Amino acid sequence: MTRHSWLLTFAAAASMAAAPAPYSAAEDPQAVIEAVRTGDMRVAAIGFRLATANAALCDIKQPATGGQLATVQQYAPAYRPAARQALGLGRQEVAFEGVVPGSPAAKVSLRAGDAVERISGVALPAPAPAEAPASTAALVALESGIARLPPSAPIRMEVSRGGVSRQVVVQPVPACRSRFELLLSDAFEASANGEMVQIGSRFLDGDDDALAVIVAHELAHNILRHTERLKAAGVNMGLLSELGRSGKLNRRTEDEADELSVALLFNAGYDPMIGARYWRGAGRKIGGGLFRSRTHASPAARADAMERAAAALTGKARPVVPALVATRDQPF
Repeated sequence: MTRHSWLLTFAAAASMAAAPAPYSAAEDPQAVIEAVRTGDMRVAAIGFRLATANAALCDIKQPATGGQLATVQQYAPAYRPAARQALGLGRQEVAFEGVVPGSPAAKVSLRAGDAVERISGVALPAPAPAEAPASTAALVALESGIARLPPSAPIRMEVSRGGVSRQVVVQPVPACRSRFELLLSDAFEASANGEMVQIGSRFLDGDDDALAVIVAHELAHNILRHTERLKAAGVNMGLLSELGRSGKLNRRTEDEADELSVALLFNAGYDPMIGARYWRGAGRKIGGGLFRSRTHASPAARADAMERAAAALTGKARPVVPALVATRDQPF
C-alpha cells in the first residue's frame, strides 16, 4: 500500500523495472518515476488481461478501462514536482500513468500524461497538504469508487492534455473485482487481500509469462475469497500460520490458488503449462530449500500439480469455469 513512497529508499528496485543505467534516486527523480511507471504498467497489463478474461468466474465484478491511474500524493513531498511533470499534472491531483494497449481507454485515445479533471459518479481526491507524507490512500479510494460503478456502463470523463480539456466516454468491460499494485521490494513478495493483488518488484526480473503466473495465483486467492474465509475460520496468519489446523488450511488455500491459476491463465490465452515450467525453473529459488514456508508446497510439487491441471484443459473451450469456483461460499 506504499508503492511510490518507497522511491527514496529503493532506487535499486527501479533498475529492476527496466530502468536505464544505474543512477541515484536523488540525482534523477524523473528516471526513477519512469522506472516505477514501467513496472506498474507491466503488472497492470497482465492484471487487466487476467481479470477481464475470467469475468465469467467472478460473482463480484467491476468496470475495467485499462487505464492505470496515479495521484501526486503517492510521492514523497520532495518528489512531487517531478511527479507532476511526469504525469502531466497542473492543478489536478490525478492522471493516467499509462494505458493498456487495445483496452477501452486506449480506444478513446487516452494515454499516459492525461490529467483527470472529472470522472462521472466518482469523487476525485482533494489536494493534500504540501508536506503530507506519501500515501496511496487517495488512489485506493478513487479506484474503489470506480470499482463500485456498474461493470458495463459507460464512464464519462473529462481529461486535460497540454492544458486542453476534452470529454471522453469510456466503454469498460466487466472484470473480476481486484486492484493490481506494484510494491517496490527487494524480496519475492506477493499478496492478495480480497480486493487487491500486490506484486513485489523483484518479480519484474522475470519475463511476462513468469509474472503472469504470480499475478494469476494471487487473483485466484481473491476469486476464491480465501482471506475472508480464513479469517472467518479463525486461522492464524502470523508466526503460527504453519502449525496445526492453521497450517493445513493455509496450505489448502495455496494449493487451490495454484490449481485455479492454471485455468485463469488458460482463459486469458496463456499457455497453461507456464505455471509448471516456472516452478521447475526460476521459481525454484523462491520456494525451495530447508527454510521454505510449509504453507506452500515445494516447487516440484507445485509444478506437478499445475501440470496435471493444465493437461485436464486440453480441448476445452474458453472460458473454463472449474468446479473449485463453486466452493468460494463454503466456510472452512
